[in-house]
Amino acid sequence: MIVGTSGHIDHGKTSLVRALTGVDTDRLAEEKRRGITIDLGFAYVPLAGGATLGFVDVPGHERLVHTMIAGAASIDFCLLVVAADDGVMPQTREHVQVLDLLGLRHGLVAITKADLVDAARLAEVQRQVAALLAPTPLAGADCLAVSSTTGAGIPALRQALEAAALAHQPSHAPGLPRFAVDRSFSLAGAGTIVTGSLLAGTLRVGDAVLVQPQGLAARIRGLRAENAVVEQASPGQRCALNLAGVGKEQVGRGDWVVAPALAALTTRLDVELRLLPSERAALRSWAPVLLHHGAAQVNARVVLLSAEALTPGETGLAQLVLQAPRPFWRGDRLVLRDVSAQRTLAGGRVLDPRAPERRRRTPARLAMLRALAQPEPLPAMLALPPFLLPAASLAQDWGLAEVDGPRAGDFLLAPAALAMLRAEVEAALAAHHARLPAAPGLAAETLRLALPTRLPRDAFAALAEALVQQGAMAKEAGWLRLPAHQPGLAGEDAKLWALLQPALAQQPFRPPVLNDLARTLRLEPPLLRRAAKRLAAAGRLLEVAPDLFFLRDSVPAMARHAHQLSAAHPAGFSAAQFRDACGNGRTQAILVLEYFDRRGLTLRRGDLRRMVKDPGTLFGAADNSR
Repeated sequence: MIVGTSGHIDHGKTSLVRALTGVDTDRLAEEKRRGITIDLGFAYVPLAGGATLGFVDVPGHERLVHTMIAGAASIDFCLLVVAADDGVMPQTREHVQVLDLLGLRHGLVAITKADLVDAARLAEVQRQVAALLAPTPLAGADCLAVSSTTGAGIPALRQALEAAALAHQPSHAPGLPRFAVDRSFSLAGAGTIVTGSLLAGTLRVGDAVLVQPQGLAARIRGLRAENAVVEQASPGQRCALNLAGVGKEQVGRGDWVVAPALAALTTRLDVELRLLPSERAALRSWAPVLLHHGAAQVNARVVLLSAEALTPGETGLAQLVLQAPRPFWRGDRLVLRDVSAQRTLAGGRVLDPRAPERRRRTPARLAMLRALAQPEPLPAMLALPPFLLPAASLAQDWGLAEVDGPRAGDFLLAPAALAMLRAEVEAALAAHHARLPAAPGLAAETLRLALPTRLPRDAFAALAEALVQQGAMAKEAGWLRLPAHQPGLAGEDAKLWALLQPALAQQPFRPPVLNDLARTLRLEPPLLRRAAKRLAAAGRLLEVAPDLFFLRDSVPAMARHAHQLSAAHPAGFSAAQFRDACGNGRTQAILVLEYFDRRGLTLRRGDLRRMVKDPGTLFGAADNSR
């Protein structure tokens, strides 16, 4: 169990840790010269049964609250220290606020310098502490009077801490390793050492890791956990990592050592935010703040989502816009301080580290954030549009190897939502078949846009694959249809198709224009034009330009040639290069490329073009756009 001290400067935190452990946690020469704690200090005591009681000693000066937050961000138990002569002081209050915002739920109080006051004063300070803690999760915490000078009360305090350690349930935070760095140094013969807390996952000697936000690859050469050499470290432990592959100057306080899969950084995160009741004014959008996360401090601005202002003591939804990219994960605790670093303002937890810049206040978005705020968010999220969630990005945002749940391909999809979306797809296809019985079906993009529920393209592709596997839908030559639908041509159209298809297949990339085709087939141009348009509606032909019809499959084939040219010529390809690749004439090549331009498949700059859209999303069943 990791115990963190907290309290006002000169209330005896370091002396108390020394009395409990025999270790002087003030290691810096300046700390010894000035007699105050400046940086984090650490001490460990072995307990019966092989367990270890660790201490993180934090500074109490008002200018060093950022260092206190860095130390308190990963402790299990709070040892609040209040001097009997001073009583509750400003940093006593602020430290308690920080612990509350970080979600700490366990601790006790040591009233130090008890030898300097009488019983009445001691009782008064105990009442002050009880009132301070009453509105927090630490309400009712045991309060022990001690003296580091005389040793009075120290055995009882040690016994209380050991009992708490034996009752403590070690963290079993699931997922991939996330290690918050609070110190970096080098040792001769060893190289770079970083210390900090393992908040999730397991680290082992030999593991490949990533130092974030720098994105530096490293390897764990050695491990110490709670002052002992180990082969692996578990969630909740304080550790020292010997890193190979990075220099001491490349990693420091506020950085993270994580699994390589957790490579994503963000500059926007949606959070649940609580403004402290002690604030005198409401918090408004775009207010600048100092954001504390783990041992890091970064400048940010607050954008309120669920209200115009957040009043003191109120909790609401907000987006934090960061000055620089940082790693965050759902559930991470945050503390916000004012930009002058004089007071703590608010705190909360991350809901979505992949927050959108636009449409962030829509009812649909706010509903998704409220779902994310639930203890078990996945069922509530899957009950909201678009009903499919990308499993890989969700796992990354939650710091997990994978997210368990019902799937459709690479997406999570609840059975009830799958049934609803299946009904939408079947209804859209049935309507299309009734309207155009000769058509082979709908292209994927056309069907996606026809559904009442608007799905992202990749999510729709996963849904379509799941429905094909279920037998609810058939896929043939790029068309989607109901399994019972049998497209075909009848009457005059069937006869004309029998003439047109072989004529156009002779030169599929260089068809004659309609008047020339009519002369070849000895048909009247108006009759052929009407028939060709019906065949285009049935999915057999595609009209690229007025009276220029291609066999339907010929146009995607030419799009693939354009795609290959674009890959080979990043600056762009010419119409002549496209003509040569397809083996058609200059006129046909230019008309096809202009068609691609209109459909957004290619982008023209001067005489050159490049591909800007996947050809697979381009072609609809009744595509006669010009």
